[in-house]
Amino acid sequence: MIEFVVIVESSADARTATKLADRVLVDKIDWLDPEMLQHLFQWSGLESGTENSCWKNIDDITKRLSDKFKFPTIRSNGKFKSDGQSANKIMKLVSFLQHKQKRDIKAVIFMRDLDNQPQRREGIEQARLENIDRQHKLAIIIGTADRMREAWVLNGFVPSNQEEAQILKEITTELTFNPCEESHRLRSNSLTEPDRIRNPKIVVEKLTGGKMEREQQCWEDTDLEILRKKGVQTGLTAYIDEIEERLIPIIGSAE
Repeated sequence: MIEFVVIVESSADARTATKLADRVLVDKIDWLDPEMLQHLFQWSGLESGTENSCWKNIDDITKRLSDKFKFPTIRSNGKFKSDGQSANKIMKLVSFLQHKQKRDIKAVIFMRDLDNQPQRREGIEQARLENIDRQHKLAIIIGTADRMREAWVLNGFVPSNQEEAQILKEITTELTFNPCEESHRLRSNSLTEPDRIRNPKIVVEKLTGGKMEREQQCWEDTDLEILRKKGVQTGLTAYIDEIEERLIPIIGSAE
């Protein structure tokens, strides 16, 4: 079966990235229904039987696979910025898995929080450009949340009742801007006053009551056009564009 490898920071990132991609595919491919997805492809990690792989574990994963399958050492290349080195290593590893393990990997999704470090995306883009000619049959998709995944959650938050609407109104008054319309402006990491309210994690917790089910609704149920409109400054719109441009042709050709 076709595989799409997912590289993330956490399982929450994986859920967000994959569900959004599923929704875009179903929305844009006329003949595709949600229940058909599981029969067309699977989300996976670099190691067989996994659903995703984490950035922090790439070196360990590479070593385990190297010990098991004896592939050549992937040497460091100093020309790559920030995450570019890891991204380059992942692409070369995928090439090995395609040819030596006969895994039908058609795409890799790199999901990353920028955390005020734009060089993270620059590095991944650099690695993609370096490998695109060598791996022309591999779609390389980049999703970078500015500043973090929670900014995307806020882009998709629509009050479902009067209580949520009141909480959003109070937060908007305190911030002097709507955190769902301009979540990219929430730049704080602080858990204490006075900057606590400018931490996107805190705002998400307040609006959702700390309930993951309510948080998931923000990317699973909110209209894609709303996400696209609100996500211009957070990287969400760019991610949706990448899915449309690079992933849809793979599934669209499977009809």
